[in-house]
Amino acid sequence: MEDLFIQLFGSNHILMGIVGTLLTGLFTGIGALPILFTKNVTERLLDVMLGFSAGVMLAATAFSLIVPGIEIGDEMFGPGTGIYVVVGGVLLGALFLAVLDRSLPHMHPVLGQEGPKSTLRRVWLLIIAITLHNFPEGLAVGVGFGADHLGEAIALMIAIGLQNMPEGLAVALPLVREKWSRSKALAYAFGSGLAEPIAGILGVLAVTLMQPLLPWGLAFAAGAMIYVVSDEIIPETHSRGYELEGTWGVIIGFIIMMFLDNVFG
Repeated sequence: MEDLFIQLFGSNHILMGIVGTLLTGLFTGIGALPILFTKNVTERLLDVMLGFSAGVMLAATAFSLIVPGIEIGDEMFGPGTGIYVVVGGVLLGALFLAVLDRSLPHMHPVLGQEGPKSTLRRVWLLIIAITLHNFPEGLAVGVGFGADHLGEAIALMIAIGLQNMPEGLAVALPLVREKWSRSKALAYAFGSGLAEPIAGILGVLAVTLMQPLLPWGLAFAAGAMIYVVSDEIIPETHSRGYELEGTWGVIIGFIIMMFLDNVFG
């Protein structure tokens, strides 16, 4: 796949980042396609799939963001300094998501509404919640392509695309169960993935045009993803009585992302 990207885009990492995050955002809608055939997806299966998403994000954070961030920081700022840059970036990324999480009204299918009170319709609150999930993922993919480590960026793109699929289903299912038309619910699922290319463009432009930001960008995306996993996705998988299934989903997702990073990286 690396050769394909090079043939299509040459050395234009900005264009690679834009296309990569468009593809990962598209997978959010693809994950919702089962609603065209059924709305009877079991809570057990949904928790396994969300656990898988969490595992992918955790492994991507470790192997595709934090480790390269430390290495690049050492190269840019001197041996032993990369770890301090990454620590600072992770904290900033987590703080950024924490502020958004507390400032924006949003709703999770099981955990319910969070943030300030709002008169927005339930569908918009669900979409805001998925957007909060997708923003750090798109940022991570965009920064990954800007880092000029094509293999790792492609592995990250594939893994984030896979883990977006359960999130798209989590958006569409509640809408169908509330008597929305299947086509409209599917359209909302596709629309919820638009945050990824927006964040990806910001990420790849920032680190490509301002190289010293690269290790900070990798760490910032990592901190944001860790926050989302711990504060929202894992609690969601442990709220319906299927904690064990959700945990195995995390383990499987972690292993698959670790494998992809090793194969492509």
